[in-house]
Amino acid sequence: MPIVSKYDQERQDQLIDSILDIFANDKAPNDLALMTLGNVVTHILQEHVPAEKRQAIAKQFGQILLQSVAKEQ
Repeated sequence: MPIVSKYDQERQDQLIDSILDIFANDKAPNDLALMTLGNVVTHILQEHVPAEKRQAIAKQFGQILLQSVAKEQ
């Protein structure tokens, strides 16, 4: 079952393109890009998500990430 977002695809695509442009302009290697994205996710969870919800949201995020990678295989 596909995941339905409350955000429109065009806005998501614009943000993705902006982030990927930053990595490309910096010539950031894949491991640095992934490490940076992980740090951003951690920052968002710690600064913008109530402590009692962080574990559940982090787990859900990880599961969705694994599902999206599995689709590619």
